[in-house]
Amino acid sequence: MSNEEKNLIKEEQEFNQLIKERRQKLFDLQEAGKDPFDVYKINRTHTSKEVKENYEELESKEVTVAGRLMSKRVHGKAGFSDIHDRYGKIQLYIKINDVGEEKLKEYKSFDIGDFVAITGTVFKTRTGEVSVHITDFKLLAKSLKPLPEKWHGLKDPDLRYRQRYVDLIINQDVRDTFFKRTAIIKAMREFLDERDFVEVETPILSPIAGGAAAKPFITHHNALNIDMYLRIATELYLKRLIVGGFEKVYEIGRNFRNEGIDVRHNPEFTAIELYEAFADYNDMMEITENMVAYICGKVLGTTKVTYEGTEIDFTPPWNRITMVDAVKKYSNVDFDNINTHEEAREIAKEKHIELKKELKDCTKGDILNAFFEEFCEHELIQPTFVMDYPVEISPLTKKKRGNEEYTERFEGFIFGREICNAYSELNDPIVQKERFVQQLKERELGDDEAYMMDEDFINALEIGMPPTGGLGIGIDRLVMFLTDSSSIRDVLLFPTMKPTK
Repeated sequence: MSNEEKNLIKEEQEFNQLIKERRQKLFDLQEAGKDPFDVYKINRTHTSKEVKENYEELESKEVTVAGRLMSKRVHGKAGFSDIHDRYGKIQLYIKINDVGEEKLKEYKSFDIGDFVAITGTVFKTRTGEVSVHITDFKLLAKSLKPLPEKWHGLKDPDLRYRQRYVDLIINQDVRDTFFKRTAIIKAMREFLDERDFVEVETPILSPIAGGAAAKPFITHHNALNIDMYLRIATELYLKRLIVGGFEKVYEIGRNFRNEGIDVRHNPEFTAIELYEAFADYNDMMEITENMVAYICGKVLGTTKVTYEGTEIDFTPPWNRITMVDAVKKYSNVDFDNINTHEEAREIAKEKHIELKKELKDCTKGDILNAFFEEFCEHELIQPTFVMDYPVEISPLTKKKRGNEEYTERFEGFIFGREICNAYSELNDPIVQKERFVQQLKERELGDDEAYMMDEDFINALEIGMPPTGGLGIGIDRLVMFLTDSSSIRDVLLFPTMKPTK
């Protein structure tokens, strides 16, 4: 047996012994009629932040604070400790003269991780730290397991995601990320609400998985005896509301896609979609860049952020380039000079482009998109709108004015990653049905992410939908950029994980 294996066994034994000791402490408390789990409420008067910010008026006055005990340096007849609450930490000072011998002994028995309520007077130490001089205390909850950073540490990166509650206890920067995430979403709502958008909720369970090219999760409704899908996008229901006269709507919520898991993808994720009647994709570009800049200003105080060592400037206006021009710039292939599908297939073969279906089934538009993904995406570091996507891959989008090979669609890219998708929305029910039929053919060719037919949505368009601009933004990816987080798991409180044995 290696020394490393011996050390692991010894560490495990010590860890188990600590658990045994903590449980015994709980049993002793319960036998003495001091069960901490019998405490239902505590009248906390101040948070750690309030004590520190209002020191001048609280000096020498009594307060009650509460939180998790995170350090304890009590030896002999006095000592210091720290408790942490939502807002940070507050230092405590205990002395035998103030609480008596028995209470000091009880306090010394507390373990790191226990929740306690502290009553005492506010003062400053000689080093100037605002603290609470303990006059009384109460154990609120017993921590029966040591925090892992003291023993096993957080060596396994999966542990941070599997036990997020521990990650949040130990790492202030992780807590800051999620408080910042909340502030980002709040600022997003403020921006839209001030512009008279209405926030709505649409179904998560639906008989049709529509609004995006993605593989859905399938479930079964017992009472109706039908299969249903977890939504992959909110688009088609929101556009029904445009038909119904809402004119400006948005929804922030979870979408679900039965796809792989990596640093950019989680099977459930948060997105915002918004739709505005009498607008087009140019208006959606302005909304996107101005909304992100507004969020940056509110949350960060600047439109310039550093992401993985690179400065990203979100100041409007963002760069704009067509897909054809991007491919020409980064691959030296000009699709304006390619006139047939066969010519496009030949150039794809020559450049060894990876395609999602057999070459013979690919159109010029399919191949243009594949060129863009191969040669261009990773080049788009600063915020950039890539415009005018091929009609074949944009079934819900109006055709480009003046060039019907393309559509009025853009995607926003930052640091080589797609962050948003927007259209001048297709509102012609006859053309929309033709596009759905073509998507059904794509499904027959093996594309299980192609769109399904949605007859009720066609019916809504036949009632009449005005010209509309629509936009979807991946909130998780935006939060990643604004918090310098390299993985989507770092901005999801509880990311999807493979179960442990």
